[in-house]
Parts: sequence; C-alpha cells; structure tokens
Amino acid sequence: MKLIVGLGNPGPKYDATRHNVGFDVLDRIARRHASSPVARSRFHGAMVEAAIDDHATLLLKPATYMNRSGQAVSEAIGFYKLDPSVDLLVIVDDTALACGTFRLRGDGGSGGHNGLADIEQRLATSEYARLRIGIDPPGQVPQESYVLGRFRPEQRELVEPAMEEALAAVICWVTHGITETMNRFNRRQTA
Repeated sequence: MKLIVGLGNPGPKYDATRHNVGFDVLDRIARRHASSPVARSRFHGAMVEAAIDDHATLLLKPATYMNRSGQAVSEAIGFYKLDPSVDLLVIVDDTALACGTFRLRGDGGSGGHNGLADIEQRLATSEYARLRIGIDPPGQVPQESYVLGRFRPEQRELVEPAMEEALAAVICWVTHGITETMNRFNRRQTA
C-alpha cells in the first residue's frame, strides 16, 4: 500500500492558493483514481482510497493546517505500518522552483517548508519521497502573503500543465518506484 499526501490548508479561504498546490494535485489524482468521490475523515484529515494501476493507494489531505501536517501523516503511517522510505510521497509547493516545474526526490531536508519540517519531526526521518511543485520565488512580497495568495494568470498558465505532469509522475512513482520516476520526470523538467 502507498500513501500519497498533498499538503495545503483546509477551507475555502485557501482554495487555489499557491500553498495549496499539493491539495490541487491530490484532487486531480482522486478524480481519476479514487474508488469513491467522498473523502472520509481520518487521521486529522480527509482520506480516500484509490487504485492506481491495481496498486492500493491512500490519498490524504491533512486538515491540521500546513505547519502541523506531520500529525496526520504520522498517524496514517503508524496505523497502516507503512515504511516512509518506500510507501510515502508528499506533494508540496516550493518557492525555490519556477512555476511550471517540479522536482521529485527520495529524501532530503525540508528546505524551509514548515509542512515538510513537521512531517520530518513527527516521523523522525527525512527519508521519504517528496514532489515539489514550483510556485516562483516571492520577490519583494513577504513569503507568508505570497504563498497564501493566488496565482497570477501567467503563473496559472504554467502551473496547470505542471500539475498534470506531476500527476503522471505520481502514477509512475506508485507503479515503478522513486528511482525510475526521478529518471523519467526530473530530466524532463531540466530539458
């Protein structure tokens, strides 16, 4: 079983914000692969079951707000006795990457992202896959205001196809693992 977690903040106030791009990608996966369109409230989040190429997969959107995402993730990992280094993929926004790009890694630090930092603290490891979706650097705008803001139209034009490509990368990760997925998709991002 695989656990795919999209990070974001719950509630309509945060819909379509840059910080919720993880939720947006997870919603795309759910629309295409979930066994039911109705999410269940579990592990301090909303969870749906999915079948991706016959692989049992759980899709989780933590409802704890970004800075406490680790609570939901650690509860799900513990309950299902999953190995984070093999079974967990976290989808998250990244201000260090340009809109229209993403990067997949099998481990690493939080890069200053509070959601990833909380997950690492709760799991006591940084060895889990993360898919970082580029949202552009904030420039002169304070970071918190920037990530909680909505994409400008020209950014949205770049982010939409990147989220579709990220969806394909997630499916590859489920079916072929982290190394194959990084080889296929990270190269596309730099070409």
